[in-house]
Amino acid sequence: MLKELGVIPIRSALAVLATILCLPVFAKDAAPASPPRYTFSWPLDGSGLAPRGGTTKGPAVTLDKSESPAWQRLQEKGLSDLERDRRAILAMAGTYRVTFDFLEVTPFGGDDKPKAPYQSWGTEKVYVDSDAGRFISLVHILEMRIVQQDGKVSEPMVTKHWRQDWAYEPADIVGYQGNDRWERRQLASGEAAGRWRQAVYQVDESPRYASLGKWEHSGSFSTWLSGETWRPLPRREWSVRSDYQVLAGTNRHTILATGWVQEENNLKAAITSARALDSVRPYVGREYGVARYERIRDADFAGADQYYERTKEFWDQVRDRWSKVFADRGSVTLIGPVDKLGLFQPLFVQADAIAEQGAAASKKNAEVIESALRGMGVVPGEETDP
Repeated sequence: MLKELGVIPIRSALAVLATILCLPVFAKDAAPASPPRYTFSWPLDGSGLAPRGGTTKGPAVTLDKSESPAWQRLQEKGLSDLERDRRAILAMAGTYRVTFDFLEVTPFGGDDKPKAPYQSWGTEKVYVDSDAGRFISLVHILEMRIVQQDGKVSEPMVTKHWRQDWAYEPADIVGYQGNDRWERRQLASGEAAGRWRQAVYQVDESPRYASLGKWEHSGSFSTWLSGETWRPLPRREWSVRSDYQVLAGTNRHTILATGWVQEENNLKAAITSARALDSVRPYVGREYGVARYERIRDADFAGADQYYERTKEFWDQVRDRWSKVFADRGSVTLIGPVDKLGLFQPLFVQADAIAEQGAAASKKNAEVIESALRGMGVVPGEETDP
């Protein structure tokens, strides 16, 4: 039982994710100044732009500076290109302190003022959910502890974060079209040759974005760079911005000996309809983001392990239901942003029940999944074109 482990059950995933993803990181390996300031930031006259986020602290963690076994396997000689790619993807699994940093580096418009940068953090474990050779699925589970006002550390908070699926030379791809619509398209002959599709899913297993890219390897790092892809606004943006609707950008994943880094280079795009950019001012700015996954050791992820093991079957069923929707229809239009409207909460309540009660609660899986998807407005795209 999660309660037996001293884990706080998550009954409102929307509120918890909002809390977790808006906090600056504090650890004994890197204690930032107060207030924290970017090295890469607006110069001089922008010094008053303190990063957005809260003031809550996390307890100290111990970074693992040694070469990971996964990194050592990645460096072995004589591997095929495919196998080296696979090992780079598998090297993302593990236990991490994660820091998220985003800065709007270029606002477009003479009257625009610099926007405050964004910083947040998390401690999470990345699991190899599936490894079928040419397909690998990684699931991220957060397990967080917060330093409270009295100096005591809270009980751990555990919740599912996100999932990334990697497919080698896939036949199709699901892309975001804007206006809460996703479409599956068949890839042209040769388009995916030698490439991996990374598909990223939101907390409720609904699609977020997907793109093709090719891995490159050296003795210093392995890296994968995506093509440009559209994606809906994340919470860090829709909670403060309404002047644009789509992020259009690229991702770079870089595998290192002690962890990995995800870089984003995003245009902030204003759209008038599906795939139609605003003809007057199509872009309002460009942002650069870095998520650093630093391996940690001697960290307690027992709550995350138990949550993952007990809820895996349920989340697999949710994922399979989404896959069937796209197989049957080819496109999906939701009634609105899933996270903004809290539409995923019934799924998280059910996952919590399974984590607490086990098989008895899982009898309601199918009913809860269908009800949640109906609440999201999962209907054929042809009927709901904007």
